Amino acid sequence: MSYQIAHQTPWHLRLKVASLGEDAEYAQRLMALATAIEGVVQVRINPAAKSISVEFDFQLSVEQIAIAHNTLVERLTQALDPTITIESKQSAPKEEIDYFQRLGLPALGLVLGLGTVLGLPIPGVVVAGVVLAAAIPVFQRAIEGITQEQQLNIDFLDGLAIALHTFQGTYFAPGLMLGLIEGGEVIRDMTARGSERASLDLLDCLNGEVLVERDGQEIRILTKDIIQGDRVLVYPGDQIPVDGYIVRGTAIVDQCSLTGESVPVTREAGEEVFASTLVVDGYLCIFAERMGTNTRAGVILSLVESAPVHDTRVENYAAVVANQLVVPTLIAAAVVGIASNNLNRAIALLTLDIGTGIRISVPTTILSALTYAARNGVLIRSGRAIEFLAKIDTVVFDKTGTLTQGHAGITAVKLLHPQLSESEILALAATAEQGLNHPIAEAIVRHAREGSLPLYDCDTWEYCVGLGVMATVNKMQLLVGSHRLMEQESIDLTSLSERYPEILSGSHSPVYVAGNGELLGVILYSDPSRPESRAVIQELRDLGIKAYMLSGDVTRVAKTVAQELAIDPDCVYAEAFPERKVDVVKSLHDSGRTVAFCGDGINDSAALAYADVSISFAGATDIARETADVVLMEDDLRSLI
Repeated sequence: MSYQIAHQTPWHLRLKVASLGEDAEYAQRLMALATAIEGVVQVRINPAAKSISVEFDFQLSVEQIAIAHNTLVERLTQALDPTITIESKQSAPKEEIDYFQRLGLPALGLVLGLGTVLGLPIPGVVVAGVVLAAAIPVFQRAIEGITQEQQLNIDFLDGLAIALHTFQGTYFAPGLMLGLIEGGEVIRDMTARGSERASLDLLDCLNGEVLVERDGQEIRILTKDIIQGDRVLVYPGDQIPVDGYIVRGTAIVDQCSLTGESVPVTREAGEEVFASTLVVDGYLCIFAERMGTNTRAGVILSLVESAPVHDTRVENYAAVVANQLVVPTLIAAAVVGIASNNLNRAIALLTLDIGTGIRISVPTTILSALTYAARNGVLIRSGRAIEFLAKIDTVVFDKTGTLTQGHAGITAVKLLHPQLSESEILALAATAEQGLNHPIAEAIVRHAREGSLPLYDCDTWEYCVGLGVMATVNKMQLLVGSHRLMEQESIDLTSLSERYPEILSGSHSPVYVAGNGELLGVILYSDPSRPESRAVIQELRDLGIKAYMLSGDVTRVAKTVAQELAIDPDCVYAEAFPERKVDVVKSLHDSGRTVAFCGDGINDSAALAYADVSISFAGATDIARETADVVLMEDDLRSLI
């Protein structure tokens, strides 16, 4: 397995491995194998940068670190084996249902009651004791209804019927009632999402170790030990662990999961950066201003944890329906008993309440629906979610990665040289950009290869972080990069705006290509919409469901995407940070709408937590996926319909 050492210190090793960007299963296997190495405290894999970053215990000796380094290199090859089993990352485990404790006594009471019907010599006091013991949960719920809710509920009705049957010496009927009642409650609990919202390890960047400058020396410390004023050093493949401003260095930073910006941005001295964002390329020395829960990512986590927690079980329809009939049933039973002078007829009327059947039929139906959905690639985590999905009248979408593909794609090539074709411009740019880990460079190279365009050899090559590439190709002095690179090299851009004024509008961004001091053309890229997005929006509209779009991207880009997808301009919110997304969801909910939110980033997690139903993807960030009530396992929006 070929690899390159991108960065190395005694306790930190970052390797460039091409397969990490091409094979997700290989990346998962390598993550598991690397994590198991003795002395490894943290492993991070960045598919976009095709890198694996490993932190070692700083208490290891030089010899132990050398052994760990060699083991890691061996694991690069071992991970190629597809037979290696990987333990899937599970969400917070739900509390296990103790079926024996919940159903043991009701089942025993039913069996003993049946035995008495069959004439078996079972002492009545034993059967009565078992039935009454099994009915304790029913009696408790009845008492809670009287003391806490000040009403006679369905459990009062059931408890009264069970007690009267038992004292009369007829045990099969109350045993059967208890089996149905408690069986329904257990099935209803099985539709729960499981426990309260988990306190997840959402911010991997806030764990492990980092390199800081103190008193002119570079030292490695635990992330939790960073103090305000420390100078934190980050390299390609590293997540930024603090909020702060850049003291020195220039880097390409992917902020998509936090801010929703669809393409990485260039950050340099004096500019602000945020924890949990990713350095794709370059190097930064950051003055630490905010750490831990005080960072913007930490505030998002606080919003998630402060969101309301609902009962995730299917609604107790039996209680909703039958509670309204308790008093009338009691009155009717009393009238029948008095009129007929027959207690058995009164008890029969108490026993034949309609709530018991609903108790078991509705949860069973919901549980079957959850199972069916899972088999068809939609993980619905609770009965409550499937109920609310039927009531949804508003769906709020995040833009980047949800309605769009979440990565750059080439949309057009604009020519400014009469003797060159679009293919030749693209081939020259791909020649200069090949080998770079920058996502825009990879998009250009990928587009050229899809068109089977020839790539040339570079005689000279120089990469300037945040600017672009300067290379010599076929004796041509080639420049491929940003507006700033063109200005730095005195390339005249006036002809571009005159010939293609539309370049300044729309959702695309330009990569300039110049040769021998002259602008040759411009390659336009954007985050393309998912192929199914427009059709899904239309189907929702046909169902009477209104679609909104929220984006952390700039207004120009957000409005262009909304226009492509036929979303009402009044339903589009651009430059929306997490707090704004929460406000929009809460506002829609407060106006009487039932809201589903669909997103995949850290910046979406708070809005997901506040929505009536939250929807995400299997490939979303951990916090978004774990917050979501519904996970689309096939990463296809058509699963929504």
